[in-house]
Amino acid sequence: MQATVRDYDAATRSGSVLLDDGSELAFDGDAFAAGGLRMLRLGQRVNLATDGERVTAITLSTFPLPSP
Repeated sequence: MQATVRDYDAATRSGSVLLDDGSELAFDGDAFAAGGLRMLRLGQRVNLATDGERVTAITLSTFPLPSP
């Protein structure tokens, strides 16, 4: 699933994204670490992996999501 970064806190490595339908979804530091990124910027397009309830990985749209 794709989304756009709404906010990102570099200290906690957590933030939130806006899905294409306009709903907001939060992610934590573990999801950020799973994607292998070093930082995000507001408005950046990202790919998300979820377990149905929470984001498990976040990475750039051009990068593959990690294997489960």
